[in-house]
Amino acid sequence: MAHDHHGHGHDDDHGHSHAGHSHAPASFGTAFAVGVALNIGFVAIEAVYGVLADSVALLADAGHNLGDVLGLLLAWAAVWLARRQPSRRHTYGLRRSTVLASLANAVALLVGAGALGWEALSRFAAPRPAEAETVMIVAAIGIVINTATALMFARGRKDDLNVRGAYLHMMADAAVSAGVVVAAFGMLMTGWLWLDPAISLVIVVVIAVSTWGLLRDSLNLALDAVPAGIDAHAVEEYLTGLPGVSAVHDLHIWAMSTTETALTAHLVRPDHGPDDALMARIADELQHRFRIGHATIQVESGNGEICRLAAPGTV
Repeated sequence: MAHDHHGHGHDDDHGHSHAGHSHAPASFGTAFAVGVALNIGFVAIEAVYGVLADSVALLADAGHNLGDVLGLLLAWAAVWLARRQPSRRHTYGLRRSTVLASLANAVALLVGAGALGWEALSRFAAPRPAEAETVMIVAAIGIVINTATALMFARGRKDDLNVRGAYLHMMADAAVSAGVVVAAFGMLMTGWLWLDPAISLVIVVVIAVSTWGLLRDSLNLALDAVPAGIDAHAVEEYLTGLPGVSAVHDLHIWAMSTTETALTAHLVRPDHGPDDALMARIADELQHRFRIGHATIQVESGNGEICRLAAPGTV
């Protein structure tokens, strides 16, 4: 005989909740809105002055910032979709949209980086003079805007892949803008025109490096890998060590969204009937120790027919 038990753990200490509740602090809505508005305005400024100053570095940074604006919009939309209630068709709701948004954001940024790199390489063959003073001023504004935007997401970067991506990209943008200032100053002092496309290639490298982790993590979550930071072996050892449990099988751990983790498992407990108190304890322990907030446990007596999902040799 088997019994299914569902557990929804909650952890106020970590600043987020699970299973149909808020997935991120409400203030992030304001952070997204302010961040998008600031960066759209800055992209327009960079694009205009990049053309006027004939600076590929400034245009490259504008393209990167535009990608980040699109990424912020995707992440913001995904957070909104993730709050929708489950339906008969989407029984988990639309929580996975946060994972898809992160993946789409990473892919778009890498494609954009490739295009910018190609343009920078072409400039080495035919370097053009740029108005260094204009580039320095505009890029300095970018340092302030990108740093301010990043700080709005700083406190949520450990709990949400979307928020972490926004934070890392904004910080990378601030560093890139600082690099543009340095390159423009170098051109002003030395007259070396190759510094402009050179810093553009540095920008491309920064984009690729900062995006790679986001791409890897997003792809892993999209493929239902165990989320980073969760030790599947430790979870299995915990479940196996529970009172009366002789075996654990069909254990699965995956991300429902970028903020929620789910688990299903079959526990074999010979000669033990349903135990709601134990199930509640398991849900709390999984939440507090492993940050798994949505657990579904099937308890089997092990005294009858072997579960068809059990591995060969399982009791």
